Amino acid sequence: MRLTDLRIHPVKSFAPVPVRQVEIEPWGPAGDRRWMVVDAAGRMVSQREDPRLGQITATLPEPGVLQLASDGRVLRLSEPDGALLPVSLFGLGFELVDAGDEAAAWLRKVLGRELRLVHQDRPERRPMEVVTSLADGYPLLVTSTASLDALNRLIARDHPEDPVKGAPVPMGRFRSNFVVEGAEAWAETGWHRIRVGAVEFEVVQQCGRCVMTTLDPATGERRGPEPLRALGRHRKFGRTLGFGMQLAPVGTGVVRVGDEVVVLAEGPVPEPERPFAV
Repeated sequence: MRLTDLRIHPVKSFAPVPVRQVEIEPWGPAGDRRWMVVDAAGRMVSQREDPRLGQITATLPEPGVLQLASDGRVLRLSEPDGALLPVSLFGLGFELVDAGDEAAAWLRKVLGRELRLVHQDRPERRPMEVVTSLADGYPLLVTSTASLDALNRLIARDHPEDPVKGAPVPMGRFRSNFVVEGAEAWAETGWHRIRVGAVEFEVVQQCGRCVMTTLDPATGERRGPEPLRALGRHRKFGRTLGFGMQLAPVGTGVVRVGDEVVVLAEGPVPEPERPFAV
């Protein structure tokens, strides 16, 4: 098995950034989901609430710098060191660093809303059982091409008379960090520990999918009930509509596209307590 695609998401719910290699830190890939948009109450805003977030690009042109772009509007920010702002992510309260009024004004121009951009300067500010970035639950998500092919066959089979509803779902809908090629379909649900290149990961739990998987990443428009309908019919585990597995790093190091993926241990993993967007 090989790693064929590697992506980070500098700002939670913004467009993903493909990379050729990334440093794996204890809380996930370097630069992945360390920024977040919140509303006036400090509550996380994601594509579930505002699909337009997925059309904003966020890149890391140099260490300590974030660049945002949308419809010709560009904003370049250094990592802030200002006041802490109370925020909440799925009901869990903690504090992050406010990125300032310039970032808020830029978001107002792009989205027409009063929002703030915040930065996770230290991952331990978020009190989690497993130290992580601002990803929904755990530091990374892995998916496999074989499982997506199998899911798309199920979708086509469920809509034999409707080529639009039965159209294949692209991998980008699932916002994974790692995409693996060479595994059997759904094999990842039985992994307990893997190694990607020289870095080991614990496979913590299956990723329960939410409405964000029905959104077209390019436009933010909802493309019908799939893949949630097919997952509900064929890949439901308790309350979980499962696709992809969540990972926690066991060590650190560099992971590269093309790295070998080795299963070190197999065994069942628990179901998530809620759907994740990651």
